[in-house]
Amino acid sequence: DWEQRKLVDLVDRVTRKNQDLVSELPLTISAQYGLIDQNEFFDKRVASKDVSGYYLIENGEFAYNKSTSTDAPWGAIKRLDRYKNGVLSTLYIVFGIKENNPVDSDFLVSYYSTNLWHKGIHEIAAEGARNHGLLNIAPADFFETKLMIPQDIEEQKKIGKYFEELERLITLHQRKCEETKTLKKYMLQKMFPQNGHSVPEIRFSGFTEDWEQRKLGELGSLKNGMNFSKEAMGIGFPFVNLQNIFGNNVIDVTNLGKAMASDSQLKDYNLLNGDVLFVRSSVKLEGVGEAALVPQNLENTTYSGFIIRFRDEYGLDNNFKRFLFGIESVRNQIMAQATNSANKNISQTVLENLCLKIPNKSEQEKIGLYFSNLDHLITLHQHKCEELQNIKKFMLKNMFI
Repeated sequence: DWEQRKLVDLVDRVTRKNQDLVSELPLTISAQYGLIDQNEFFDKRVASKDVSGYYLIENGEFAYNKSTSTDAPWGAIKRLDRYKNGVLSTLYIVFGIKENNPVDSDFLVSYYSTNLWHKGIHEIAAEGARNHGLLNIAPADFFETKLMIPQDIEEQKKIGKYFEELERLITLHQRKCEETKTLKKYMLQKMFPQNGHSVPEIRFSGFTEDWEQRKLGELGSLKNGMNFSKEAMGIGFPFVNLQNIFGNNVIDVTNLGKAMASDSQLKDYNLLNGDVLFVRSSVKLEGVGEAALVPQNLENTTYSGFIIRFRDEYGLDNNFKRFLFGIESVRNQIMAQATNSANKNISQTVLENLCLKIPNKSEQEKIGLYFSNLDHLITLHQHKCEELQNIKKFMLKNMFI
């Protein structure tokens, strides 16, 4: 059986001051990142210049930050893992596990990732305690809070290890995801010609020809979308809106809204595989001219009046089109010509005169496939992360009492 224990039976309060300036590293607690360097978290130092009066916390010790936030409504309790030591404001409550080790440190880390301890804090927080988001909790009361732990230290260790492994996997996929995003950003700069150049810096072997400069209007036709009355929205046929474009370079066809349209409108504003949809009007400048590819013929589907459709008559590779309109030189041309009213807008004329550099079809295919594989990897790592986060959430709920 698990048993109920008071925190004071398991840990000792740490009140050592940093009198000898053993550490000059001011820390803060983040609900997401744990105990972290203030400079890294806030991009600045919040602590006083003189940190000799601060608590000195050593690696493996815990601290309770009584500040509340959306992520941490009753504050956050974290262990110092990243650094050898650091300093903390005396507003924090610092503690370390007792010498005879009645509780496993990793188990305690996991326990304080649950919300089971919130009830105990809620009971001791004084009235009006949320003054400026700082809970009014006396250290003596804090150490009287109770927790349920397995009597068998081996079970504690197993649980602690399990969550440590999950956390490691989540961090691994997050890192892989960020690395792949960084690589993609770098390659988008290097695998498309920079201004004034007719070839990119990095190319697949076997390609030596100059890229051809063309205007978008020479490669196909452009058409504004249709404006719907309020009554026509939410019923009828599938309909592509701005939200389907923002942040995506491919339209998610499983997530379309609905709008009523006549037979002639369905014909005039139809969408075919390979069409590119541009945002014509956006509140933010970064949103205007964002583009997403239509990945298949969409039966009886129309698109919003805030969108311009480009229909390719040149035969560009579909994957290549997904990335061509997101590169810096193209985005800069669009944003430089956006007009300002209540929203930022671009016209068909702006898009028709968009200067693009195009390689031959087989080089397009290679580039398009390379970047779509990178996107696939990014999505894969994001999904893995979400899956693991969900497992962690479920297990934190079900592996503790």
